Amino acid sequence: MKLFRSLGLKKHRNQLLAVLFWLLVWEVLVLSVDNELLLPSPASVLLTLLDLIQTLDFWQTILYSSLRIIFGCLLAISTGLVFAIGAYRFLWVKDLLALPVKIMETIPVACFIIIALIWLHPQNLSILVAYMMVLPIIYSNVLQGLKSRDEKLLQMARVFGVSTWKKIKAIYAPAVRPFFLSAVTVGISFGWKAGIATEIIANSNHSIGERLYEAKLYWMTKEQLAWAVVIILISIFYEKTARMIMRLLQPQSET
Repeated sequence: MKLFRSLGLKKHRNQLLAVLFWLLVWEVLVLSVDNELLLPSPASVLLTLLDLIQTLDFWQTILYSSLRIIFGCLLAISTGLVFAIGAYRFLWVKDLLALPVKIMETIPVACFIIIALIWLHPQNLSILVAYMMVLPIIYSNVLQGLKSRDEKLLQMARVFGVSTWKKIKAIYAPAVRPFFLSAVTVGISFGWKAGIATEIIANSNHSIGERLYEAKLYWMTKEQLAWAVVIILISIFYEKTARMIMRLLQPQSET
């Protein structure tokens, strides 16, 4: 415990101990299997990852995948906000969107990818899939947040003739914010995973999915697991970044 305190890691002690525990479990499984081709050790995967990050192709691959998938997620966030506001204001908009949103919520990702491959080039498919997976999450959560606004505060605002902009800042924004934050963090994580799955099935050029597919094709298990670690780390990074941006925007929306 003194070691954690001396390294300034006391606050994250439990998380680090949990990681160490699962690494130990992984190592035990490696010893039980005793076959690097089926299950490589954590050390060999780490060394493979260190080799990968020293190549330009590694960073280009991450950049290409990130640009496409995050663009789809951002597009879904913006349109999801607009659609939710429209559905809150007008019943006909809500009824019109009910069917497509339900389809996007229920259709399996793999099924949608196979259908979409008929119409789109594999390079652009991850944008559409990320968009279709994130949109219903943003839409449903923002709409729920708008419905949870304090009706008594709205009535008071009407009595005193408060402007629409002030009602948005003082009543609607605080009600929607927690729903929106949750939707963005969950949506980006889900969109990232769906986008990578799309790249694997579509075999998109210069993508993380293509690298995973190649590693699987040639039985490069260490490379597969190294790329899996990269996917997890990037997903965590995007979630943390989204939360940080939302925290930075929060004081501005309240002033």
